[in-house]
Amino acid sequence: MTNRTHIILAAGAIAFGVLGSGCVGQPSESAPVVPIRNMYQQPRANAQARSQFYADHRTMRPAVEGAVAQEMEPELSIQSGRSDDNSEWLAEIPAAVVERNGGMLSTVQRGRARYDIYCAPCHAASGNGQGMVFRRAEQLALIGRSAGFAPTNLHDERIRHIPDGQLYATITNGVRVMPAYRQSIPLDDRWAIVAYVRALQLSQAGRTTASNTEQNQ
Repeated sequence: MTNRTHIILAAGAIAFGVLGSGCVGQPSESAPVVPIRNMYQQPRANAQARSQFYADHRTMRPAVEGAVAQEMEPELSIQSGRSDDNSEWLAEIPAAVVERNGGMLSTVQRGRARYDIYCAPCHAASGNGQGMVFRRAEQLALIGRSAGFAPTNLHDERIRHIPDGQLYATITNGVRVMPAYRQSIPLDDRWAIVAYVRALQLSQAGRTTASNTEQNQ
């Protein structure tokens, strides 16, 4: 063999030996070799832990005075779906929300996009409550497991005639096994979903909702 071949074989043997040395066949008690230490061991604070850094020794810091969340809506009624005096639900989607979304058509279109993502899996694209999640749960029930829930049919008479504010609050806060979507869906998008749900309900010819009862009488 040539010298070149000898060199290649020697290099291969060394590489194999190095790689093989890492396979000890059992957990190693040696500390790991971490080239970038700050990505392996990052400082963090535990909730409710005592801090040696701050004078009040509180790790969880209070909010800065006057600070508000980026999405904070100045009108409480738009946030809650209730009237200003908290005496009743808002009957309709606030005009300010519709204006911010570029009109009712744009609001409904936005609501459809959000509905298809967050609502259709359970309530179905048609709103009849027979979405894929529910159908899958039914299949599991057939083999001895409980479906556990039944999504609401959005064309039910009760849902058709609840105020828009109550429907919005349900999306915001959740109900029964339906989770709250306050953190997942921005405020205006929750109202937009209400607009689209009303459009779905109106698609059922000859039937009224809380939004169109008066003009149909």
